Amino acid sequence: LCNCSAVGSIGAAECNITTGQCPCLEGYAGLQCESCAEGFYLERSSQQCRPCGCSPAGSSSAQCDDSGKCQCKIGVTDLKCDRCSDGYYRFNETTCEPCQCNNHSKTCDSLTGTCLHCQENTEGNHCELCKEGFYRSTHPAHACHRCPCSTVASTGTCRIQPGETAPRCDKCKTGYTGPNCNQCDNGYYNSDSICVRCNCNGNVDPARSPSMCKPDSGECIGCLYHTAGFHCEECEDGYVRDPEGTNCTKKEAALGPETREFTTSAPNASKATSFSTAVINSTLSPTTIQTIFPISSSDNSTSALADVSWTQFNIIILTVIIIVVVLLMGFVGAVYMYREYQNRKLNAPFWTIELKEDNISFSSYHDSIPNADVSGLLEDDGNEVAPNGQLTLTTPMHNYKA
Repeated sequence: LCNCSAVGSIGAAECNITTGQCPCLEGYAGLQCESCAEGFYLERSSQQCRPCGCSPAGSSSAQCDDSGKCQCKIGVTDLKCDRCSDGYYRFNETTCEPCQCNNHSKTCDSLTGTCLHCQENTEGNHCELCKEGFYRSTHPAHACHRCPCSTVASTGTCRIQPGETAPRCDKCKTGYTGPNCNQCDNGYYNSDSICVRCNCNGNVDPARSPSMCKPDSGECIGCLYHTAGFHCEECEDGYVRDPEGTNCTKKEAALGPETREFTTSAPNASKATSFSTAVINSTLSPTTIQTIFPISSSDNSTSALADVSWTQFNIIILTVIIIVVVLLMGFVGAVYMYREYQNRKLNAPFWTIELKEDNISFSSYHDSIPNADVSGLLEDDGNEVAPNGQLTLTTPMHNYKA
């Protein structure tokens, strides 16, 4: 009996009379066609031999296991070994090539090899670039570090120039400068860590003072056109705004509403200076005026007189007033002392003694002391004052009555 397999053979009763080999269907092998041929596996659900279908390029053999999984080459995966595994790409006749991601990714596109999910702040087809805002350093090699550049002051990107070890920001924004764009440029100052343009009202020359204003406060440096102030918004002493309010022009010297022209003429003189005649006439003599403000017919004298500012004139007037007041006080004090001296001299008591033969007449005069005490006139113990006002002089030998 042939005993051929009813599933794997062509006919169950037909076999080779010499060898007993049954004629097998495709995928079956064995004397009775009871097993699967090479490249086929037995499907458990149907108990039939199915082809393995292993990729000849990706599998190491045509045989597969009972589940139909082929034996794949390195870098190849999947049931039939027809796809590159993670970390490999470009499935070809030989095998899959490993991904070129510079150790910053483990996966790439299986067809193109483009790296996927780059790590450590890298990007690019092969993770060969640093992300925007990062730079590639040399320590550690090829590591990407964040740029020390603020996005407020720069583009945020940087790079290391050849021969340098520290990165430089690619481009600073307007008003910022320095390797890391952390300094204010000329014409700007730092205001709460933000560079603000200097506000000098156009009265500063950048060629003369490139910084224009102080970098920490914004105070303008080198105001021009006779201007002054924090922002060069005011006129200097002795200058006022012109009627248009744009330029500072020299102020004419005027003291008050009651003024009269005090003009000195000179050849080619084009300006006249007015002074308060009321103050001058009351405090200064013509000689003093000429001493303080020499009046000459020359051009130089006229210019010097015109250059005397309002402030200087006020100081001179104030000095003269102080001197006059001091002199008046000295005069009043001298008069007072002289009157006191005369009063003391007139009020001093004096005595008159008149000798008439044996009598001495004694009398006194005092403006404020009508009844003078004469008891102390003579210090001799023998002297006595009689009730009638006569003074008795007693000596060891003679007695005198006054």
